[in-house]
Amino acid sequence: MKTFRATEKEFNRKTYLVDASGKTLGRLATKIAAVLIGKGKVCFAPDQLSGDQVIVINAAKVRVTGNKSKTKVYTHYTGHTSGLRTTTYERLIEKKPEFIITQAVKRMLPKTKTGREMQRRLRVFAGAEHLHSAQKPVALEV
Repeated sequence: MKTFRATEKEFNRKTYLVDASGKTLGRLATKIAAVLIGKGKVCFAPDQLSGDQVIVINAAKVRVTGNKSKTKVYTHYTGHTSGLRTTTYERLIEKKPEFIITQAVKRMLPKTKTGREMQRRLRVFAGAEHLHSAQKPVALEV
């Protein structure tokens, strides 16, 4: 008996639409990461790209619990001496709300080539409009 390996035709990829308004950041990101990885599929294999595409709208309306809106800090190192840059959650939600959801999901994906491919299948928009209506996205409740 041979081991079953799913092919590209058997994955049946879909495009899901997620509305982030009023949702908690961490809980939203775990659901999105699971869909991107393909955990809920019967033909899931950790070394294959079996996940679906996800479109997130209303990223500017995502919320965090507790005092995180004032204390949560995002850091970035430029590579130069004294190059550690920090930004608070409050400033990022005003400037780049898409970045917050993208970073949260990115850190939950595998750190491999496959993980980077999964990351490319995530589209995040700050407002209610998106550019991917041709893909006929299915609403995903989180």
